Amino acid sequence: MRYISTRDKKVSLTAAEAIAMGLSRDGGLFVPEVVPALADGAIESLCGMNYQQRAVYVMKMYLDDYSVSELNDFTQRGYGPAKFDSPTVAPVYKLDGNTHFLELWHGPTCAFKDMALQMLPYFLTSALVKTGEKKQACILVATSGDTGKAALEGFKDVDRVKIMVFYPRDGVSDIQKLQMTSQSGKNVGVCSVIGNFDDAQNGVKKMFSDPDLRDELAQAGYFLSSANSINWGRLLPQIVYYISAYCDLVNAGDIKNGDKINFCVPTGNFGDILAGYYAKCMGLPVNKLICASNSNDVLTDFIKTGTYDRNRKFYTTISPSMDILLSSNLERLLFILSGGNDAETAEYMRLLSSDGKYTVSDEIKRAVSEEFACSCCDDGETRAAICRVFREHGYLMDTHTAVAYDALNKYRAETGDDTVSVVVSTASAYKFCGSVLEALGESADMDGLALIDRLEQVTGTEAPAPLKSLKNKTVRFTDFAKKDGMETVVKEFLS
Repeated sequence: MRYISTRDKKVSLTAAEAIAMGLSRDGGLFVPEVVPALADGAIESLCGMNYQQRAVYVMKMYLDDYSVSELNDFTQRGYGPAKFDSPTVAPVYKLDGNTHFLELWHGPTCAFKDMALQMLPYFLTSALVKTGEKKQACILVATSGDTGKAALEGFKDVDRVKIMVFYPRDGVSDIQKLQMTSQSGKNVGVCSVIGNFDDAQNGVKKMFSDPDLRDELAQAGYFLSSANSINWGRLLPQIVYYISAYCDLVNAGDIKNGDKINFCVPTGNFGDILAGYYAKCMGLPVNKLICASNSNDVLTDFIKTGTYDRNRKFYTTISPSMDILLSSNLERLLFILSGGNDAETAEYMRLLSSDGKYTVSDEIKRAVSEEFACSCCDDGETRAAICRVFREHGYLMDTHTAVAYDALNKYRAETGDDTVSVVVSTASAYKFCGSVLEALGESADMDGLALIDRLEQVTGTEAPAPLKSLKNKTVRFTDFAKKDGMETVVKEFLS
């Protein structure tokens, strides 16, 4: 399996090379040259496996330069009981007859990013050996909240790797901030950026595409790589949980093998829902992928109109991990739907850089509308969804999951589609205690750690152990930088 750049198909690498590099030097994203298809009877076989075995089965289809033995080792260590508090790793919770939640927050940082970032360190360290790379990897991460902690946790004290995480200074929850700034590990660094997530992400991308910086770091014995979902090694493990959720629904008798289902995904950078699209392309019976946005509804507008326009007001919401106006992974979808036209994809990205907007061809617009539905909601609707589901079902959602639940209900009301649907639940409610408490009509006038105790008292639920343990953590990182000062931070970190 070769991996090519979305902006230049002549750039062709092995899986290990693509994972080690992270982002193509032309600014494009690596995609598999061919999307492998699930064989006849594959779903039936996968239904008889546990999550780790399903992960090996699926990932091996894309990673022909990694052995089954390696992948078995990676999944046993990454998804084992020492890391995940659920034996099924990514359990499916049934809310009612045709609504389910795929809970992706049972890992060490209580967010869905753990599903990929417990695998990526193994992929990368193995890739360094496979490619004969002698330099150390410098992982650069821009985070809107959850990726940062998950990457720090996954890469802490990993040999031949240093990791620097940038987050928007006022754009994450108190718990997310404390998770990152108290991170242990001798090879980690954390810095806030004065600006929003897009500023942090643009700063990281700029460093990746700077040949002078690459040369300078190479002379110092480092090369740049990424733990964001622009890295194929981040996106691949996310395909697994869509297929696994389908198998769990079959095993539970909620659907029959071959029935189509919907997935509704809270989406900012488009990586999570894109993984679902790859699963569908492989042959998973998916009816609609419903893209759920908060007030930063750039993706909703794109799916409806075919025009992507980031020239709009940026909102700071109670679902901060979705506060994004530049959805990097959409580039991969454009490449696929254009029939692999790298020149067309590159032109869209050039327009996005120069004008902040582009309009896709009629063919791509039509294909997008066939595959995806969309909806958005504001903070008031998000709070109402949290309150309603808890009062009626006793189920506690975080703010991002609530955005998706609201979007699913709007989609059903508009279309009458009663297909069995899975809401992708991306974080524990306890990562956003203040907003969840306010949604339940309670006061949140206390510090972040006290809010954990308060939410437990109000709801009768128990906070995940990794979040409760924050009470004993000491803040290690307090640095901040302007968006044009991120390169200096990296150089100082590696010196």
